[in-house]
Amino acid sequence: MANELLFDLEKLDLTAVRLSAEEVSKVLPQTGHMRMIDHVVWMNTDSATGLGMRKIRHDEFWVPHHIPGRPLFPGVLMIEAAAQLCSIVQTISANLHGFLGFTHCDHTVFRGQVVPGDTLYLLAKQLERNRRRFISVAQGVVNGKLVFETQITGMTM
Repeated sequence: MANELLFDLEKLDLTAVRLSAEEVSKVLPQTGHMRMIDHVVWMNTDSATGLGMRKIRHDEFWVPHHIPGRPLFPGVLMIEAAAQLCSIVQTISANLHGFLGFTHCDHTVFRGQVVPGDTLYLLAKQLERNRRRFISVAQGVVNGKLVFETQITGMTM
């Protein structure tokens, strides 16, 4: 995995909304506390690349329990957020129907912390796809800094 971003965020309007929360709901089955994507900022469906956003709130279920007094957004939830964005990008770019399940995360590296009040931008880019399976690389960025990266494998269930 690289230390550089998958694509240049400075070339994108980070205030844009490509898919609203309501539109994300039509693609992802996760709801409530398990929805990790607030909205999709940008997508390039030709190359199955996308940018999602999640505002880390002070009232989230994990805040009082994951390092009391110094809450850190759990790494497993960062990976889940990345998997959700990868599923959205794959579903739309390949015009898939049905549920995409998360089967692997590989080469995961955490490079920084994410705390309440942060805006976590999630970057996803397809590496390969066939009829049933996809592999994507994903990254998380806060304040322009790469905070994690992972490789996500998923499949049509």
